[in-house]
Amino acid sequence: MTPYEREVLQEARKWERKMQRKSSMFQKASKSVQTKINQKIPEKAHKVVTESVRKMIEISLTSSSYIYKVDVNPAWDLERREKEVQDRLQKYRHTATIEGAGTGAGGIFLGLADFPMLLSIKMKFLFDAGQLYGLDVNKYEEKMYLLHLFMLAFSSEQSRRKVLERVVNWDQEKDYWKDLDWKELQLEYRDTIDLVKMLQLIPGFGAVVGAWANSRLLTQLGETAMNGFRLRLLEKKIG
Repeated sequence: MTPYEREVLQEARKWERKMQRKSSMFQKASKSVQTKINQKIPEKAHKVVTESVRKMIEISLTSSSYIYKVDVNPAWDLERREKEVQDRLQKYRHTATIEGAGTGAGGIFLGLADFPMLLSIKMKFLFDAGQLYGLDVNKYEEKMYLLHLFMLAFSSEQSRRKVLERVVNWDQEKDYWKDLDWKELQLEYRDTIDLVKMLQLIPGFGAVVGAWANSRLLTQLGETAMNGFRLRLLEKKIG
């Protein structure tokens, strides 16, 4: 194992421990506030998010809409691959930031349009990253793995621990995906992003929130994906 691999594996294990911790008092209080806010959000907004996630799952598993061929040299080491992943993340984060600012400035109607667009950006990043890390993203089980990384990035504490276990043990027990609760994924994603994203629906103020929220959510997904891939590839390497 190279010095770089040892360093990032240590980072990934630290991230894994962080993901296993219980929520802080502040996070629990935030969740309580978020629940109250969710109850005041128009049902139309909830339906847009839920339907967008349902379509995202369907497209991810049954088509190649998110798969754009990425040129990867098989001889690249992990450090080079991760540099490419970080470059891709920066590109997608920039796109999401501009898109969030534009739709946020338009108030509720354009704000609602942001949800499916942001999902598309996230999934394109995941499929690009999967190719850069060496996965065959055309395989069903690898598509399922990418969806689990997505779930891990945007799940509550209770669900996060279960999904984390599946992700870190993916190659040992791939049958995990057979009992995946898609409805749970839709609700988890909706509830996780509502607090920051719904502020985007406010005209004027929404532009600032939209840009910040989209950038933050892409960063969160990037951190989760990179550490998930590191644990899968490097733990296997050391046996």
